[in-house]
Amino acid sequence: MIYITELSKSYKGQKVLNIEELDIPKGQSFGLVGNNGAGKTTLFSLLLDLIRPTTGFVKSKDVKVNESESWKPYTSAFIDETFLIGYLTPEEYFYFIGELRNQNKADVDNLLADFEDFFNGEIIGVRKYLRDLSKGNQKKVGIVASLIGNPELIILDEPFANLDPTTQIRLKKILKELKMTKDVTVLISSHDLMHVTEVCERIVVLEKGNMVKDIQTSPETLKDLEAFFSGEIMV
Repeated sequence: MIYITELSKSYKGQKVLNIEELDIPKGQSFGLVGNNGAGKTTLFSLLLDLIRPTTGFVKSKDVKVNESESWKPYTSAFIDETFLIGYLTPEEYFYFIGELRNQNKADVDNLLADFEDFFNGEIIGVRKYLRDLSKGNQKKVGIVASLIGNPELIILDEPFANLDPTTQIRLKKILKELKMTKDVTVLISSHDLMHVTEVCERIVVLEKGNMVKDIQTSPETLKDLEAFFSGEIMV
């Protein structure tokens, strides 16, 4: 579904991302891990045409994302709170995204009803603007909004950050159920090695903008990643 070739991004002559080739098939749950500055957000921004590549390209369903907009109807993402509209309430924002994705109010309400536990009484009906919500609750809104309209590709940057332990557990359940019930491709970046190994069937490690590991998740993956990031030899 996603094909990357000779993709690089440089700022002021300094290369921050350099991926020769990466192929992510449809339906895969894909994890991206790396230390700060590894290039995770840069890669996701290139996938969404938020920034332009210095060299190479990203294809989504054989379409170069920087040359066409035909990938947008089936793609959704939440990178950070800049994706939100601060002067809207959560409900207004959900309905706005619904309109963009050809979903009526009833469609959106039906989807939101499935996330009552995830919202934990802190999102719907609280009479707050998005800008006044906590970082964690803003993230909840952004994640659920990315699920509106049955997208085929969902991109989530650090979805577990700023969430309390209970919400993290609920989010992992949501992501696992998404994989089991729908043929959707999910791309997740995370600093939390345990969470990403639990929800992703494949994990790529970035280091200083380069792919250094491409792993099919197994019971040994968490231990191997911990060994890698602690400076030990990774099997």
